[in-house]
Amino acid sequence: MPHVEIRNLSKEYNSVKAIDGISFNVEKGEIFTIIGPTGAGKTTLLHLIDMLDTPTFGSIHYDGINLNLLSEQEKVAIRRRMGLVFQKPVVFKTDVYKNIAYGLNLRNIEKEVVERKVKDAIKLVGLSHIENIEKREAKSLSGGEVQKIALARTIVTEPKLLLLDEPTANLDPTNVAILEDVIQSINYERKMTVIMATHNMFQAERLGNKVAFLFDGKLIEVGSVDAIFHEPREELTKAFIEGKLVY
Repeated sequence: MPHVEIRNLSKEYNSVKAIDGISFNVEKGEIFTIIGPTGAGKTTLLHLIDMLDTPTFGSIHYDGINLNLLSEQEKVAIRRRMGLVFQKPVVFKTDVYKNIAYGLNLRNIEKEVVERKVKDAIKLVGLSHIENIEKREAKSLSGGEVQKIALARTIVTEPKLLLLDEPTANLDPTNVAILEDVIQSINYERKMTVIMATHNMFQAERLGNKVAFLFDGKLIEVGSVDAIFHEPREELTKAFIEGKLVY
């Protein structure tokens, strides 16, 4: 059974289709990367999977469960198995520790366990070298550090499905490499399924097991990394990969 199954999914805003009848599967434990230009529908798709928005048509199935048919209480239970990191990270106006611990505290996890998990998450995302990082005001940190805090806050709850929206778009090359290592590590060690939208085709090729190309809300092509980047079936995919697509 696929971990996530998208069936004829569409989303309209004022009669404009942001997502237009797409279907694909994501298997458990894989890194599924989504490429496409700005406005292709990548962010909308992630929001639909995370139930931040509802489809106009079609359905999303998580472990065989049709998300359209869930009550609000059931949606909360499923959403706790997921984690979404936005392109522009949002942190609370408090210290780093409370930011990262937020999801654990909502789950009424024991204090000692929270402390251990927060410390492990800080180390995993590469922030443990900063003195007294846990006590620092989150909003006072650099953009790269804030992105790491947002990722730490998401993975500390150990979701089964991690959704990433351009997670390294605003980072310098060193921090890009660190976050890519984190993504690969949690995918391998924790068997966490990852769906990641990215403008960076080299990143999609480095990290992905499968790749989907979205354009103008439509799924143009989906396949293995080798197939999409070296033997694409569609001319539109080939033009985008080669940088020849004008949009």
